[in-house]
Amino acid sequence: MKRKGILIVVSGFSGAGKGTLMKELLKTYDNYALSVSMTTRTPRTGEVDGREYFFSSRENFEKKIAEDGLIEYAEYCGNYYGTPRQYVEQQLAAGKDVILEIEIQGALKVKEKFPDTLLLFVTPPSAEELKRRLVGRGTETMEVIEKRMSRAIEESEGIESYDYLVINDDLQVCTQEIHHIVQSVKYEPSRNVEFINQVRTELKEMSKGEK
Repeated sequence: MKRKGILIVVSGFSGAGKGTLMKELLKTYDNYALSVSMTTRTPRTGEVDGREYFFSSRENFEKKIAEDGLIEYAEYCGNYYGTPRQYVEQQLAAGKDVILEIEIQGALKVKEKFPDTLLLFVTPPSAEELKRRLVGRGTETMEVIEKRMSRAIEESEGIESYDYLVINDDLQVCTQEIHHIVQSVKYEPSRNVEFINQVRTELKEMSKGEK
């Protein structure tokens, strides 16, 4: 039976290691597709347009909003972030499990539009470890890091809205845990109504034939 892919939203504090986890997940398993978000923020060193993000002007981003070309969008730390619609819909139809790596604000909008979306929240094992990772990246000033830590306080208030909490302490273990969660969710009865109805029909037909 060909099964349509499921939509997965991965959120977490800045510095929680979401990007590294997603790369490891895609490298280890072949059933995932990572949706590339669009953003108006400036590229960091080594980032490539169309790989990490589609980098956009504010004017072009707002044009996409007006055309309903985004599944969701949000403004975070002065920049827009959003999910292009076309790629996601194509991959789901092809049976891929599509991952959106987005902030809480956008995640809840996606859940409203697509109630079957699986929401995963990634966090380090402690706030101290979170700050250590932010500082260790070496890409931002202490002022920006403090802003991200303050933002994390706000984000922590929304964790209960997610389906699963993923504690990113060991990369390999965490990658396996995410994959196991996704595989378990795919076999929930509510996601397999067509298959269940097919089995019921076949059972009834077989029952008629035996009378």
